[in-house]
Amino acid sequence: MKIHEYQGKEILREYNVATPRGYACFTVDEAVSAAHELGGNVWVVKAQIHAGGRGKGGGVKVARSVAEVKAHAQSILGMNLVTHQTGPEGKVVKRLLLEEGVDIDRELYVGLVVDRGTQRVTMMASSEGGTEIEEVAAETPEKIHKVSINPIDGLSERQAIELAEKVGLSNAVQNQAGEFFVSLYTAFWDTDASLAEINPLVVTKDGGVLALDAKVNFDDNALYRHKEVMELRDLDEEDLNEIEASKFGLNYISLDGDIGCLVNGAGLAMATMDIIKLYGSSPANFLDVGGGATAEQVTEAFKIMLRNPKLKAILVNIFGGIMRCDVIAEGLVNAAQEVNLSVPLVARLEGTNVERGREIIEESGIAITVATDMADAAEKVVAAAQG
Repeated sequence: MKIHEYQGKEILREYNVATPRGYACFTVDEAVSAAHELGGNVWVVKAQIHAGGRGKGGGVKVARSVAEVKAHAQSILGMNLVTHQTGPEGKVVKRLLLEEGVDIDRELYVGLVVDRGTQRVTMMASSEGGTEIEEVAAETPEKIHKVSINPIDGLSERQAIELAEKVGLSNAVQNQAGEFFVSLYTAFWDTDASLAEINPLVVTKDGGVLALDAKVNFDDNALYRHKEVMELRDLDEEDLNEIEASKFGLNYISLDGDIGCLVNGAGLAMATMDIIKLYGSSPANFLDVGGGATAEQVTEAFKIMLRNPKLKAILVNIFGGIMRCDVIAEGLVNAAQEVNLSVPLVARLEGTNVERGREIIEESGIAITVATDMADAAEKVVAAAQG
């Protein structure tokens, strides 16, 4: 789950992670009032969307008068902000963050992720703040320094200060930066975050260390422990189909292709998408119905896939272990009858009650093409989509 920058900073401040002062604003008048409340003579008006690259897209503006704050707020609120992460369709800006200006001396990067290889949280830091970390990793990987954190001990003060030294911070600010790193890790760990990225982390000219930006994502599987985080969810920033799918316990992600996929199990779903690509087409979605899906869930899955105007065919690929093939077959037939299926449907069923599942499909009288294996299924569905 993603949240907005201003929400991430509110959480980080609870853990003594220093940030600039700022206010979330939903109207131009609120932005003007926030500027007066903050005082000073420099402010930053920042679009709040769940995507990076906002500055390059025109979603971050510096204002040097209240009149400029008003003008920037008017231009950013309601704009369709296009960045490298939103795709060409962009996102409409409905919220702003108005922050006090900061006198910056240096910009750095620090981030926390879960390293699946080591099964530990890893902190990464770089002297190249303000730059996409992917670019740094590709062009100057030696400038990225990492610490693998023992989950029992946590990030030690010594590790944090050593990391601050490696990214070139002076002795005068190493202790403060070390405290910042430890506090950031504590916030990450306590909230079951999956990503915490501060880019840039800045050292101010008076020696302060601040999170000038904050991107924080959370592990969906742990949200039941964090109702306060769940309340930060902004449905306007999420795909409507993904929201609908979550209501029925379906794992759904929209993609750019034209072949819908309905599969049980994430690994099989990934393999299904790969083999569709191998046979010359692209998947329209990732959809994992899980190991115990009901006929109702299968029907809802079809409804969600069929909302996609690009959809040209659907591939159902089920391995019946916990999931029974006859239940899936009943769901396929019910879905096809209820939604008036308008695209070719190919089904590959294997496992528990597979023979009964195939009988249900054949007896339905609905035009469902049955495949014998994955290669056969991919070949048939791609041909159907292209035909």
